[in-house]
Amino acid sequence: MNRDGAPRLGWWEQGWRLAAATAVGVAVWLPTGVLLYRQTGESNSWLLTGDPLVALGCLTALLWRRRFPLAVAMTVAVASSMSALATGALLVALCSLSTRRRPLEIGVVGLAYVTAPQFAAALYPVETPPGSWWALLMFSALTAGIAAAVGMAVGARRAEVRSLRDRAESAEREQTARAAQARARERNRIAREMHDVLAHRISLVAMQAGVLDHRGDDLTAEENRVLVRGIADGSQHALEELRDVLGVLRAAPDRPEPPQPSLDRIPELAAEARASGLDVTLTTVVPGEPSDVVGRTCYRIVQEGLTNAAKHAPGAPVHITVEGTAGDRVEVRVRNSPATTASATAGHARPPTSGFGLLGLAERVGLAGGQLAHHPTSDHGYVLSAQLPWPGPTHERGA
Repeated sequence: MNRDGAPRLGWWEQGWRLAAATAVGVAVWLPTGVLLYRQTGESNSWLLTGDPLVALGCLTALLWRRRFPLAVAMTVAVASSMSALATGALLVALCSLSTRRRPLEIGVVGLAYVTAPQFAAALYPVETPPGSWWALLMFSALTAGIAAAVGMAVGARRAEVRSLRDRAESAEREQTARAAQARARERNRIAREMHDVLAHRISLVAMQAGVLDHRGDDLTAEENRVLVRGIADGSQHALEELRDVLGVLRAAPDRPEPPQPSLDRIPELAAEARASGLDVTLTTVVPGEPSDVVGRTCYRIVQEGLTNAAKHAPGAPVHITVEGTAGDRVEVRVRNSPATTASATAGHARPPTSGFGLLGLAERVGLAGGQLAHHPTSDHGYVLSAQLPWPGPTHERGA
């Protein structure tokens, strides 16, 4: 494709265009020679030698008309004043130039085409009836107009095809970008789910293992058995939940995801934390059932609060409060006191922290339309709280 957007021509496309130009030129050159011979009774040497040579040069120049359209058209226009056989080449050059749809260029070459027959009179002294030059001028203008109109129509079509192709390529790029963004969002969602699933379980397992390592000699056989059993159960639950998350990746696209934990499973979450050794107090005052998004977000907030308490303040009392009213909001608060003993904070290695738990939680709360806050307390504890909107039945129906 050249710089004007026209496709490159093969030998067949180039050949039939040159053949058409030759045929048009012969249709002008042959009657001119016959008329000249009838009037003078002898052949014209320029008509038989110079005219075809000039026409051959013009046909050869047409091979470069798409690379240098204006230069080729002007060259052929000047040469056609000395060759009747080059008339077809000039029409093809004018048509090709018109595909650029530049009025000034079309006008200059068209004027040269119209006036060329007037300069050829010196080479071919053919006697014509008085006033016939008007007919010749009108015929030349008509053929030039047809060639220019055809060229402009072809140029408009090329521009339309080029525009459609550009739009298709742009749409394809946008689709690729949207697909990449969707994949990134899905990766982030899966990463958050895996963090929520594993961080809580592994934190409890690490806390129990630390207690067992630090106080193994002080615990009775039954207490040791309970801790070991809790480590085994926590590890098993972590593997099962990780398998559920990974199963979503392997499942068919139309397969529904497994149900996510909601508000009704917070007491179960607190019970598991107590069984792991945390001192958890739960207060729930939520008359009714909020939406799945709000309930799931509340569950993740409590889960993250318990995870952080197990990591940073093992053995400290944890107070969980969940309160809400339909038509207003749901408030979730997880507050842990400072670690009760120095051994609790220094006696065993803490599990590694990713630093993304609260960031992911803030994004989750923001998507639910709520606000998240977390900060140390005056007694060196820590509090994690959130407020989530809970539209009433009227608002939900209106939505």
